[in-house]
Amino acid sequence: MSETIEVKFDGHVLIPNAPVDLPRDRTLRIRVEVVEGESPRFAEFLDFATDLPDAPADLAAQHDRHEFESPKQ
Repeated sequence: MSETIEVKFDGHVLIPNAPVDLPRDRTLRIRVEVVEGESPRFAEFLDFATDLPDAPADLAAQHDRHEFESPKQ
C-alpha cells in the first residue's frame, strides 16, 4: 500500500491536513518531501526577532516561554 498524505509539522509531530485511513498500532514508513514555495508561519518575524541585538539566543525555540514567561521546557 502506498499513499501520499500532505501534513504540517508543528515542531513535534506531523499533523495530516485531512483525515487519513491508516492502520493503527503499525509501523509505517514515511518519506518526507518539503513542498517548495511555502514558508513556515511567522518565519519572517522569527528571522527578524533573532537578529535583534538584545534578543535571547533561544528565542525561536522558546518563544512561548519568552512571550508568556512560562517555565523552560
